[in-house]
Amino acid sequence: MEKKDKLYYSISEVAQMFGLNEPTLRYWEKEFDIINPRRTAKGVRFYRQEDIEAVRQIYHLVKERGLTLAGARQKLRDNRDSVERQAELAARLKAVREELQNLKNAFEEIEKKAQGNS
Repeated sequence: MEKKDKLYYSISEVAQMFGLNEPTLRYWEKEFDIINPRRTAKGVRFYRQEDIEAVRQIYHLVKERGLTLAGARQKLRDNRDSVERQAELAARLKAVREELQNLKNAFEEIEKKAQGNS
């Protein structure tokens, strides 16, 4: 979902990583104390890797598992390690699925070309 070569990401970059809008990230920041982006003197947010990981966990709970914000907060309070592992696993499975879809598309394209040459 994100590159690990940068130290800081803008709010727009993080929003794009998760397909969210910026106001949603700002709201989650107020609702969950685990998201703590650094701010410049003018208030511009810069997200670190640990903030992005927190967003990933909240995204997993709210958007993928369908929990309410209160439910997600409780789940994180009760067992954050478990949520972290589940969110990481979900992200890995999505990446595998995407790669398999790319392979399927490539094979279909090869098959079309082969049929066209027959």
